[in-house]
Amino acid sequence: MRTITANELEELIKKGKELHLIDVREVHEVATGKIPGAVNIPLGLLEFRLHELDKSKEYIIICRSGARSGRAVQFLESRGYKAVNMVGGMLEWEGTVEKIF
Repeated sequence: MRTITANELEELIKKGKELHLIDVREVHEVATGKIPGAVNIPLGLLEFRLHELDKSKEYIIICRSGARSGRAVQFLESRGYKAVNMVGGMLEWEGTVEKIF
């Protein structure tokens, strides 16, 4: 499984790279703040929202600690998608966050 650290992701964002971020935390968790531009698809709904994803793109998957995002990456890879796990999750994120509510 490919991984990226929170610091590495922050550097890519600062460089203006086109990124596809998916936050697999529950809605109430994301309400406390998410990485700007991340789309919230709770892990339990991921299989039902695969039609929203593009197999030609690479997705960076985010959760609270890196465990759920790791499961999401395994699931996506098993379905033919390209995905990278942000290890450490939002617990390690020191960059900007946007509030949903």
